[in-house]
Amino acid sequence: MSNTEEEDDRPYSMAQVKSVVRRKIRKQPEHEEHFLNIYPMMDMMVILLVFLIMQFASSSASAIVESEELRIPYSTSEAQLDEALSVQISRNRIVVDGDEVLTLRSGRVDSSDKQGGGNGFLITPLYRKAQAVADLKKQIAQQNPSRPFRGEIQLIADERTPFRTLAEIIYSLGQCGFKDLRFVVRGTGS
Repeated sequence: MSNTEEEDDRPYSMAQVKSVVRRKIRKQPEHEEHFLNIYPMMDMMVILLVFLIMQFASSSASAIVESEELRIPYSTSEAQLDEALSVQISRNRIVVDGDEVLTLRSGRVDSSDKQGGGNGFLITPLYRKAQAVADLKKQIAQQNPSRPFRGEIQLIADERTPFRTLAEIIYSLGQCGFKDLRFVVRGTGS
């Protein structure tokens, strides 16, 4: 037998085993940790979200599509629209910021949707939605004092909407802090 065969048959000492393990570890490249810090990315996304919300809020009135249920009255006013909560009142429904809040019957609110029944003025589904929007706008105003909550509303109402329905809607919005109302109308040239 050769000398190398004799060495293979005998057991290794603990020092020799550790030496072999250390050599193997040294031959392996060190593992590099790569990670992505998501906190700046989250900040950027929040800023973009606020920017997009403000952009959509200011452009909501320009995207009004007239139909048989929503005919906007004419006016000769030259006032420009500012950023405000958009409330559309057609013959069949009330839409707040693109979300349908309530269905109407020939322009009238069903008594089951009003606090106090048929004689009540507070439209509860509209109140809940407007209060949620007001709370959100107030939180944004606290975070960004340059954009205070002014309680502005753009009412886009069908020209055949009954006065009682308009009064109920204005009252319900007023209970949430929306007090600056503007009616959106078409110019005589459009």
